[in-house]
Amino acid sequence: MSNHKFLVHEDGDYVGVAVSDIKSGEEVMGVEIHSGKEYHVKANHDIPLGHKIALVDVKAGQSLIKYGENIGKVTQDFKVGDWVHTHNLKTARWDYGN
Repeated sequence: MSNHKFLVHEDGDYVGVAVSDIKSGEEVMGVEIHSGKEYHVKANHDIPLGHKIALVDVKAGQSLIKYGENIGKVTQDFKVGDWVHTHNLKTARWDYGN
């Protein structure tokens, strides 16, 4: 039985999605849905259920890859283990321009 705290939709995604609340400082394991590949990350922030945890460092202005696709533009740098949400990401669902 797995004790994963987040899921990764596609190999190469920049984020995983919390399947339960994650506490700052907690060492958590996630799994990629298709392959079962494990990811191990130390959370830098509290990350609520359904929110994203960073799997790679990303700079402001870069695209964010989730589901194997560009889902938006990063508005503030973030590092592995950071909480990724509306404070540092503008989704492609909204017109984020250049």
